[in-house]
Amino acid sequence: MSEVPAAPRTVSADPSSISLLLRPPEPRAGWRVLPARVVAMCAVELQKLSHDRTELYTRAVQPALWLLIFGQTFTRIKAIPTEGIPYIDYLAPGIIAQSAMFIAIFYGIQIIWERDAGVLNKLLVTPTPRSALTTGKAFAAGVKSLIQAVVVIVIAALLGVSLTWNPLKLLGVGAIVILGSAFFSCLSMTIAGIVLSRDRLLGIGQAITMPLFFGSNALYPLSVMPGWLQAVSKVNPLSYEVDALRGLLLGTHAHLALDFGVLAVAAALGITAASSLLGRLAR
Repeated sequence: MSEVPAAPRTVSADPSSISLLLRPPEPRAGWRVLPARVVAMCAVELQKLSHDRTELYTRAVQPALWLLIFGQTFTRIKAIPTEGIPYIDYLAPGIIAQSAMFIAIFYGIQIIWERDAGVLNKLLVTPTPRSALTTGKAFAAGVKSLIQAVVVIVIAALLGVSLTWNPLKLLGVGAIVILGSAFFSCLSMTIAGIVLSRDRLLGIGQAITMPLFFGSNALYPLSVMPGWLQAVSKVNPLSYEVDALRGLLLGTHAHLALDFGVLAVAAALGITAASSLLGRLAR
């Protein structure tokens, strides 16, 4: 009589595997994933630029005209006190800040387009924190503005503007441009979260860009402004960006610690405000 085959030996279950079935693994802490998500979002935004570089070429026209026409003309007039440096040299950092701001201030239009295309809703249902989405987009705007700043610096150098080529100071210039652009792009995204319309955002953006520009020290020093405009300039983040760029590129007197601090705080507040309104765009 043949033997009955023995029953297979029961293997005791691993307690750790049972615990995973009963309780899902704990997610990693936010501070671990936030930097990686920010970098990933920034890379996604910059990939769009690799498909169409026309924006970089067209946006270089306006700063070139400011330097070629306005800068060289007012250098001959010598009507604006510029601390003993040629006016075109004095103007160049202001035009760098202006061109960076013009790129960032309309960044909210892109996020409204993503809302209309359904992309924003898909991003919001991912585990990525809203602050990471906003920060990634803000610093992507900063990198785009930095590319624009390099173009303006090259144009200024060809026109004979005396700029520093100290690597450390140029790194400081890059940090200032990115911080300033991060704030203005978050300002744009905050406005987008309030108005919810591309047409309204475009109108508001066009309405505030020139007051921000003329209400700063980009074209003239504080000493020649009326009192009320000096007060406006002191609360305008663009003034601190221009002051830092002049100090780094031209070696003029600047309050670099104050400038970096104001721009860093402004960028942090802008990211907070834009992140809080991001969900309103997706409704």
